[in-house]
Amino acid sequence: MTAQDPVVLRLAGIVKTFPGVRALDGVELEVRAGEVHCLLGQNGAGKSTLIKVLAGVHRPDAGEIVWQGEPTSFSNPQAATKAGIATIYQELDLVEDLTVAENVFLGHEPRTGGFVQRGRMRRSTREILGRLGHAEIPVGRAVGKLPAAAKQIVSMGRALSYDARLIIMDEPSAVLAHDEVANLFRVIRDLTAQGIAVIYISHRMEEIREIGDRVTVLKDGRTSAVNLPARTTPTAELVSRMTGRSIEYVFPDRPAPAADRPSAPLLKVEGLTRHGEFTDISLTVGAGEIVGIAGLVGSGRSELLETIYGARRAHAGQVRVDGRSLPAGQVGAAVRAGVGMAPEERKSQALVLDEPIYRNVTLASFGKYATGGFTNADRERKAAEKVADALALHPRDVRRPVRTLSGGNQQKVVLGRWLLGQGTKLLLLDEPTRGVDIGARAELYQVIRALADDGMGVLLVSSEVPEVLGLADRVLVMREGHLIHEAPAAQLDEETVLDLVMAGSLLEVTAP
Repeated sequence: MTAQDPVVLRLAGIVKTFPGVRALDGVELEVRAGEVHCLLGQNGAGKSTLIKVLAGVHRPDAGEIVWQGEPTSFSNPQAATKAGIATIYQELDLVEDLTVAENVFLGHEPRTGGFVQRGRMRRSTREILGRLGHAEIPVGRAVGKLPAAAKQIVSMGRALSYDARLIIMDEPSAVLAHDEVANLFRVIRDLTAQGIAVIYISHRMEEIREIGDRVTVLKDGRTSAVNLPARTTPTAELVSRMTGRSIEYVFPDRPAPAADRPSAPLLKVEGLTRHGEFTDISLTVGAGEIVGIAGLVGSGRSELLETIYGARRAHAGQVRVDGRSLPAGQVGAAVRAGVGMAPEERKSQALVLDEPIYRNVTLASFGKYATGGFTNADRERKAAEKVADALALHPRDVRRPVRTLSGGNQQKVVLGRWLLGQGTKLLLLDEPTRGVDIGARAELYQVIRALADDGMGVLLVSSEVPEVLGLADRVLVMREGHLIHEAPAAQLDEETVLDLVMAGSLLEVTAP
């Protein structure tokens, strides 16, 4: 992208109001042909509403959309797509039982005399996938049988089938492994080299630096910064623009080691092995301690947490909580021993999205609110309201479907589940802030630190090294199914941890 590239999209003074809330309040945006324009903002800043305005889902109440030099408005998503604006949502809108070709041309299949020209559709799909550098994806295979990265490419292929000139990508890397993200960026660069503009939404600063050209920041429905250079704008400035506070306050202060901390560890893992995933893992977590595990996707870190929790059965080794051995592969036994877990995929693994907040909070302690086979919803709501107040849940109305909450507040619901008098001693957190904006992350970090300060042990896994270093007291580095290094977080920096994660040789771990 250069300053001479034409502006393909300009928004001026965009306003969108819903009952009781002004979601967009005079938003400005300018996107040039061939650029990656990053859109940043906390959950609730207006990003989703703005996307839906551009996609034709919502019509703005005021303001102007200028598309390719002409003032316009989109009455529906089909109008936006036909005009050349394609949106790839975080939750991909693919039909998994249909083939790749059928998904790429869904809704505008090539026809002759009313009949779908399947051969032509398959040939065109191969051409589009080749243009994306993925001719190897079989056009006749059901999309549901493809890996996440290939599904992402199919969704991009659908956009190109409409001859899109602007592609909006909402958290496209959220479900991708490290090497898949690198491939995604290669595809994006190929698209922009063809003059296609990309609006890229992500909470990951390192992605913004690598793929972005310019950045626009939204805060409380308003534009707080426009056209900042993505690679050179200091992170502290971006955080300040999004949250209104400086980056030093994102992580809570790490307390000094407690002199009265029990000498016996709360969690003790010895020689834990699960074939093909991790081998001979030994670690400890003390009461009131946060221990972080850094490692790439595929290093075995998530599988380790699930095995400790009993969701997977270990082939060797032992897990002890408060000195008591847990039987392998029994989640119920782990919960009774005081172990709680917030899994990586909270929407599919931890939440019942269409149920109210209170029912999700009480899910792990359901029996406390049941008598004679019937639940007492009033007692459930009152218990959940106390948790909502303690965690500063927003909004506080626990009768709302949990689906309506932002990512950060959904995660608070998962954490709150383990605070309802279950005697939770140990909390296992897998990617606790995935898909959560910086402002909400800061709130979650405060919650996690407060739990540890109250004596709970925390073992967390995160792909983001700064998160592990900023939140944990002690850091373990995992690579290819092995723990390769351990040190206090204060003695490590991001470069050292990345070197360990990416290095080839295993290091001997000194027992704590």
